Amino acid sequence: MENFFLFVLMSILLIILPGPDTAIATKNTLSAGRMGGFKTVSGTFCAILIHTIAAVVGLSAIIVKSAFLFSVFKYVGAVYLVYLGVKTIWALRHKKTEIPMDSNVANKFKNQSHFKQGFLTNMLNPKVAVFFLTFLPQFVDPGTNTIGPFLLMGVTYAILTAIWFALYIYLVDQISAFMKRPRTTTVIESITGIVLIGFGVKLALEKGSQY
Repeated sequence: MENFFLFVLMSILLIILPGPDTAIATKNTLSAGRMGGFKTVSGTFCAILIHTIAAVVGLSAIIVKSAFLFSVFKYVGAVYLVYLGVKTIWALRHKKTEIPMDSNVANKFKNQSHFKQGFLTNMLNPKVAVFFLTFLPQFVDPGTNTIGPFLLMGVTYAILTAIWFALYIYLVDQISAFMKRPRTTTVIESITGIVLIGFGVKLALEKGSQY
């Protein structure tokens, strides 16, 4: 494998750029604390590992080459992001009228939902599959077996993502006293909802040929 440290540096720069995963982690950390954020990141981590395996066995290549499959992944991912954004904004209007649930049941389903949101947001984004196809080969000698290097880079990227989001969630949770003020929360969640919708619309409108 070539330039592993360059790969790590490039990965860090890409990971810290705000995107759908950051928006979901922020939203769930503010609404459910550090545990909600960690559940979300766990889902993201698992999705990245699956993308890695898919790249190794060639599934990502099939998705990119097939206009139909690419469109299916693209639009399903876009619809899900828009759904999360609309749900976030809609929930702001019903906070005061929600019927309390048993705390154990509420926490159980809430934590599952956070994991699923993190998982699906990353998994249903075809740009992640394209990223693995176009980014990883730049650091591998084409004359060698690529399975080992691809696995190493995929796992490394997943670990770096988990570390970054763990630090990010800790920071958000530390300043949550300010961020959880009703006015601040309303503004942040509204912006997050709009950002999610924007990512979804942008993803849906982008043409497959751009990748």
